[in-house]
Amino acid sequence: MAAIIEDNTPDVQHGGTGLEEYGEKQLYSSSSGLPELPEEESYGDHDVSRPFPVLPGEIEETHQLTIRALLVGCGLGAVVGASNIYLGLKTGFTFGPQLFGAIFGFAILKPLSKLLPESGLISRVFGGAYFGPKENCTVSSGGLGILFVSAVPAMYRLHLLSENPEQDIGKLIALTVCAGFFGVFFVIPLRKYYIVHQKLTFPTPAATAYTIRSLHNGRTGAIAARKKSLGLLYTFIATFIFKVMTGYAPGVIYDWHIGWTLYRLGFTSIISLDNYGWWIEFTPAFFGAGMLSGLNASWSFFGGSILAWGIIAPSLVKNGLAFGTSVSDEYPLVSYQALSFDDPSLYVTKPSPRYWLLWPGVFIMLVYSFTDVILNLGPVFQSMRKAGFNWDVRSWFRDDPDDPDDEDLTPQADRIPFLWWSVGLLLSTIMCCAILATLFPLNVGEAILSLILGFIFSFIGVQSTGHTDVNPVTTVAKASQLIFGGIGKASHMPLQPSQMFNLSAGVVAAGSAAQAADMTGDLKTGYLLRAKPRNQFIAQLCGAVVAVFLTTGLFLLFTKASPCIILGQCTYGAPSVSAWAAVALAVSSPNLPIPPSSGFTAIGLGIASALTLFIKHYLIPKKYWSYVPNWNAIGLAFVVPQVFYSIAMAVGSSFNYFWLKRNPRSFDMYMFAIAAGLLAGEGLGGVFQALLAVIGVDGGKFGTAIGCPGFEFCG
Repeated sequence: MAAIIEDNTPDVQHGGTGLEEYGEKQLYSSSSGLPELPEEESYGDHDVSRPFPVLPGEIEETHQLTIRALLVGCGLGAVVGASNIYLGLKTGFTFGPQLFGAIFGFAILKPLSKLLPESGLISRVFGGAYFGPKENCTVSSGGLGILFVSAVPAMYRLHLLSENPEQDIGKLIALTVCAGFFGVFFVIPLRKYYIVHQKLTFPTPAATAYTIRSLHNGRTGAIAARKKSLGLLYTFIATFIFKVMTGYAPGVIYDWHIGWTLYRLGFTSIISLDNYGWWIEFTPAFFGAGMLSGLNASWSFFGGSILAWGIIAPSLVKNGLAFGTSVSDEYPLVSYQALSFDDPSLYVTKPSPRYWLLWPGVFIMLVYSFTDVILNLGPVFQSMRKAGFNWDVRSWFRDDPDDPDDEDLTPQADRIPFLWWSVGLLLSTIMCCAILATLFPLNVGEAILSLILGFIFSFIGVQSTGHTDVNPVTTVAKASQLIFGGIGKASHMPLQPSQMFNLSAGVVAAGSAAQAADMTGDLKTGYLLRAKPRNQFIAQLCGAVVAVFLTTGLFLLFTKASPCIILGQCTYGAPSVSAWAAVALAVSSPNLPIPPSSGFTAIGLGIASALTLFIKHYLIPKKYWSYVPNWNAIGLAFVVPQVFYSIAMAVGSSFNYFWLKRNPRSFDMYMFAIAAGLLAGEGLGGVFQALLAVIGVDGGKFGTAIGCPGFEFCG
């Protein structure tokens, strides 16, 4: 989906949490709101495994890679990157940039193209007057935010880096460079294998290509583009202003602590509602995420919250299996969110409900993701066998200009030369080995192993994304932590070096795989629009350079404004961070610091998630799949203690359902634009709040705490 659930989350970007049938006859993808593209089917009468046909009278684009497209792409990348780091640190959710970039890129560059001359120096430097779909495709707005909402903050939570992230800026940039550039180069052979050879659908990238093509489709497309652009812009501005205002009165216009309010009115026992996190937050981003996720994923997430924080957590506390910490001497406010303890024995003997629930949540998502990948391999192998599988592996990756059976419909001159990506891959591998061996506790062999794992995980991510629009790579990549945990124990590493070894290797594997999976989708969009892959490759390289410094700078900004991000226990829940830190701690400890009751529950629920998938695939007709619970979303609810996010998503998905029923035409026109505006508006509003905190004019100094039971409970 365009909103992704990152890391321990079902992907709401790097794919979606699932496909949702909103109407009786119309299926929408979780990432676009556009008609879903089943494999070997089409938009209209077009086969989405092949490029769109050239329209009669279509203008030839002489400027596909332009400075204006790169500048706008980097600008939109900054918006998406800032929003994703904010949302990722809050909850682990991020959202995909493809459709956001397609619509906003068109809205910016189409008017700009009318102001530029058709010839001369300005035209040659910035691009000609004509702005077409292939240049629109170049407006890439991806990023590397995954690193800074997961493993990197986990390093600080475990005290593996200095207390001030600004002192580690060199290490942070180096780690980002490793994940970013290695992923950019090895994505090229994946293009030929998955897009050309296997002909995977890639629902969201295909929907993006269809959107771009429709936006450039004469007068009708221009009218639709204007409506979509204005809908996105107005929603973005309104949400941005609302989010900034919430910093000054969070308890009045953002967080409604119903349990706290009723407690103050005399209903004393209902304070438990607030202690377990059951309050309402008017969060536009997660209302929009629910619109994009659909009913199945959103209500599965909400159902998981009820199970975890409405049933299991209170039962644990009542039976003495988990414990809270009092946060007020005056009021019976209790925090059940602790994840780190000074005494290691407390992880087992006196865990918090959040720590106890973490292990079932992570295990559910791991088992569910791996089972889903395995079950989807059968149809893949069958389609390969029917198509006549080519056992010459070299032909999957390297072009042969004399091959009469070449399936790639892109002209040879427009393809990415083998020398470009092979040399780049070699140099990036050498660079990664040098960085990891000098700045982090890995030798060359271990560094190469982390890169190989990233390559393997990218196959899983791209395969899943191409078939289902769900990218499980950030969950699946936790397998790297288990592998490197075993290596660390075999090497008898001390505890902290072992944890640093585990996290640095894991983040390179996960980050490079996620980067490759995202960019394969971009190349699918370009393939359908007949854009030049070599131009896209150059644009991706430029985007990676910008993303390296942009995402690092944004992380420093957020940690400066809210140091609790790396210290823990604040309004930034950071579930991805907690999961990475917990796994690193577990695999590096002499004894697993997991309460026995939590471990047994994790095994039981993991088996239940796998059985559900088997039943779904083999016993339930496909038309009823939308009624089968999504265990990835249920597992996420165990990891994310903020239940108000699942409430907002459930409401957002329900709103979408009735909107589609009542007015399908306006739904098709505005749904994605409004959802993207809600996500980006709150995310960028959060960035602006951080800037206000840095300069000392935020709500903490000039706002009101009316309605807030405590700092850690508001905002």
